[in-house]
Amino acid sequence: MIALHDIRKTFAGHEVLHAVSVEIAAQQVTALIGPSGSGKSTLLRCVNLLEVPDAGRLTLGAHSIDFAPGRRPSHEAVQRIRLQTGMVFQNFQLFAHQSALQNVMEGLVTVKRWERERARARALALLDKVGLKDKADAWPANLSGGQQQRVAIARALALEPAVLLCDEPTSALDPGLAAEVVAVLGELAREGMTMLMATHDLRLAAQVASHTVFLQDGAVVEAGPSQAIFEDAQDARTREFVKTLAHG
Repeated sequence: MIALHDIRKTFAGHEVLHAVSVEIAAQQVTALIGPSGSGKSTLLRCVNLLEVPDAGRLTLGAHSIDFAPGRRPSHEAVQRIRLQTGMVFQNFQLFAHQSALQNVMEGLVTVKRWERERARARALALLDKVGLKDKADAWPANLSGGQQQRVAIARALALEPAVLLCDEPTSALDPGLAAEVVAVLGELAREGMTMLMATHDLRLAAQVASHTVFLQDGAVVEAGPSQAIFEDAQDARTREFVKTLAHG
């Protein structure tokens, strides 16, 4: 389980997260939605400590970290959290000088110290899982955006994370390529992968996420089952946001 309790984050004197609390159960997919600047990507990045909160508590599995102004968590505490997470970025973040296969192998070889043949077999199985085994030797520059993102998902899964974090995984893609990524994430959801995703794509949230959290101005406005959020939101701000994007 992931629990974010009273998380606060400030940039340049502006508090972008105001005592945000969110819980994600194991094998649950939760979508963070909201307008640009709502704090959803910042909140997501607080989970693997790419952004360190100024205050609050983060619990991931058996490990918890309490945050306070002027006090940074230890390197060991950060690593305990990060080793449980896999990250999928908006702009893929693949190594341009490595093939698809090498990108997926990299963490297994450098972090887990696996023998290359063992890492290669694992990487090929993951590329097969995302429908790209035939592109194992392709360079990122020769792959479509959707294919690059699927390689990035395979790479994130390589270390067998407890939770997959997705930061706008389809926003850089046109609808056709985005559908490829949604299909892969949907399959992972059906297999019981715990996921937290920040997204503008309501189709992704509606199709893949079991729960949805709507943020605005750095605070949680409404949270609940995705169907309830999209079809019967209780807060007028949520209804207006969903309606605007649904018809945009």
